[in-house]
Amino acid sequence: MKIAVIGYSGSGKSTLAASLARKYFLPLMHLDRVHFLPGWKEREIEDEVRIVGEFLDSNSSWVIDGNYNKLHFDRRMQEADRIILMCFNRFSSLYRVLRRYHRYKGRARSSVADGCEEKIDREFLFWVLYKGRTGKRRAVYRSVRRKYSEKVTVINNQRALDEFYKENIG
Repeated sequence: MKIAVIGYSGSGKSTLAASLARKYFLPLMHLDRVHFLPGWKEREIEDEVRIVGEFLDSNSSWVIDGNYNKLHFDRRMQEADRIILMCFNRFSSLYRVLRRYHRYKGRARSSVADGCEEKIDREFLFWVLYKGRTGKRRAVYRSVRRKYSEKVTVINNQRALDEFYKENIG
């Protein structure tokens, strides 16, 4: 089984991916862990592409969370048996990001590199509310929905997420 979890920042991709990996005993890759080095420094793109490619090549099943179009996005979508698209509205995502910040303040979550303590700054808030929701990003999600309609599950709100957990995680 191969599961790709994509969607907007703050929608719960990493938490859902980790739950699915535990439930089905699948290898898990958080693309934020690949992208960021300790201290929120960005890894060289060539290294990121290599790391993700090696993960895909060496695992016959997996859960991968994150968008990162340059990191074998098309391959991940093609190979995935299931694509979960997390499309919470911007205000729900903002609420979830603030809640996450208060929960992990001063600590690194397991879905990011060690030493990347949870933080909120103006740049990240702008990303959650606007920059991460461009017309181009929405077009990518529409394209995935259209091209892979038989294997895409869209989760738009907390009620839908709760129902997904109930049906798929238990």
